Formats: sequence, structure tokens, C-alpha cells
Amino acid sequence: MSSLQVELVAADRKVWEGEASQVSARSIEGDLGILPGHQPLLCVLAEGEVRVNSGGSWRSAQIDGGFLSVDHDRVTIVAESVDASGMGS
Repeated sequence: MSSLQVELVAADRKVWEGEASQVSARSIEGDLGILPGHQPLLCVLAEGEVRVNSGGSWRSAQIDGGFLSVDHDRVTIVAESVDASGMGS
């Protein structure tokens, strides 16, 4: 099974990068679930939690809003401010 390549970026730094089986986030239009094979997407994120399932466990970060793009199993999340204390190492 393929996986997602995820990159979480704040305005001042790269917060987290790695492989994941699933990403969930809240856009301004509602909740999103991204799995491998997802259609290309660009959306505006609402303030709230971004969750990444990596290695069988969920990691989370709080963002102040931003953008999410999906293209060829590559997920990029860009936010002005990110609290990544729940992302682990």
C-alpha cells in the first residue's frame, strides 16, 4: 500500500516531515480526510487541529489557519503559527 509524504511548515520553520497513512484537517468548508491516491486539492484551512497518522499512531498539531495542498500523494500544510507539541519526534 502506498503512503503519503507529508510536510508541515510554519512561517519560520519546517515543523514536521515524514510518511503517513492518513491526514485529517479542518478546512473552512468542513473536515477533510486525506488518504493515499487522493485527488489533487488546494484548500484554505480553518484554525484548529491537524492530525497525521504516521507509523500507526496519531500525531497532532494546532494551527492558526493556512493552506493544504495534495498532489501525487504529497501533502503540504502551510500555516502562519503551529503548535507542534503533539507531533513527537
